[in-house]
Amino acid sequence: MTNEQNKISRRQVISNLGVGLATVVAAPAFAAGGVQGADGTPALEDPTTKYPKPPFKLQSQPWPGLVSQMDPKPDHGETSYKGSGRLKGRKALITGGDSGMGRAAAIAYAREGADVAINYFPTEEPDAKEVIALIKAEGRKGVAIPGDLRDEAFCKRLVDEAVRGLGGLDIVVNNAGRQQSHKSILEISTEQFDWTMKTNIYAPFWIIKAALPHLQPGSVIIGTTSEQAYDPSADLYDYAQTKAATMNYVKSLAKQLGPKGIRVNGVAPGPIWTPLQVSGGSTPERLQNFGGDTALGRPGQPAELASIYVQLAASDGSFATGNIYGSGGGKGQP
Repeated sequence: MTNEQNKISRRQVISNLGVGLATVVAAPAFAAGGVQGADGTPALEDPTTKYPKPPFKLQSQPWPGLVSQMDPKPDHGETSYKGSGRLKGRKALITGGDSGMGRAAAIAYAREGADVAINYFPTEEPDAKEVIALIKAEGRKGVAIPGDLRDEAFCKRLVDEAVRGLGGLDIVVNNAGRQQSHKSILEISTEQFDWTMKTNIYAPFWIIKAALPHLQPGSVIIGTTSEQAYDPSADLYDYAQTKAATMNYVKSLAKQLGPKGIRVNGVAPGPIWTPLQVSGGSTPERLQNFGGDTALGRPGQPAELASIYVQLAASDGSFATGNIYGSGGGKGQP
């Protein structure tokens, strides 16, 4: 594909993604990276007004939620992220790659030159199709692998299919997570507790074990933890535990795999506007003021974390391992 054909293909894909992404393009609050000064250089952007602030409209979705049904729709960098070849030739597997930080990482990785496989829950197919289209618009391989991460056999198959589809593997991003708000521990059934643990703790364990034989020196593993690992909310009893466990496995595994030349790091977001929140991760009432208690007065957008995932995967970040990179809007965690 020529450069000109690639540009045309990319324009066609973005224009065909529908009203959801058109809203992102049209709304001034989402015009990240689009403002220029008089001399053509990027102008400074005020982070307090760059994206929507609460109050947000009352809304809820069945788990796991869809980006296309959120109001306002999140920005994952669909139109704003610009790549520079930092991950050229790399091969990445991202769980939860249909939405949230996983989607932002997938878009950024493709625009940095990587081939990308994404995993997602089967009901998230509409969101996943948009991501795969954006990856392919960059002239990169995009591999869609739906399935339930609570199944050990599937997690092994996921890695096998990613390796086969991409022709190898050197970036593993364990991003998928389940978060459900409960006022009391008495409201959490054993089945619900097990669902959270299997998704957030067991799945990365199974995936990393399956991936390690394929990872060469220079490869990276990235986990998505949370501010909840450091300052847990009262209504996220089970979820917060899993994020603390993620933070801990990053630090432990980094020591174990460092001598093999494999780096392991984590990303700890604060309140980020994703389907996780509107599908049970927060109550509809709390969602109205979501992120309003940050220093910037708003929740973060997935696009604002994309460059962190890139930095942790890029070879010029080669001394970073066992570290947790925060992006909390001023809440001070980690």
